[in-house]
Amino acid sequence: MWLPIIGLLIGLLLGFWTEFRIPDAYTSYLSIAVLAALDTLFGGIRAHLQNTFEENVFVTGFFSNILLAASLAFLGVHLGVDLYLAAIFAFGVRLFNNIAVIRRILLSKWAARQEKKENEV
Repeated sequence: MWLPIIGLLIGLLLGFWTEFRIPDAYTSYLSIAVLAALDTLFGGIRAHLQNTFEENVFVTGFFSNILLAASLAFLGVHLGVDLYLAAIFAFGVRLFNNIAVIRRILLSKWAARQEKKENEV
């Protein structure tokens, strides 16, 4: 569980503290890669909450999703087709699905705690 959160915090800190700028030509690649990384991050949180988290799956999924998304965007630019839209759609759907599952899990755990408190009183 801590690996995804630590990675997110390190990335945010590096982003805010450095003066590193991405050239405009690469912003579409970066946006797709960030979306893929967020999908993997929330997938890792979901897996942790479902007690199925494996670090090897998380790390390999993180890098392969980023590489796949950036490759689709790159190929699309060279073919003159907006293939990055396919990556945005796929990772966007997965991201919202993972967030929905996380929300359901957290709400059910909260409801179970509330019910347990009421039964104790």
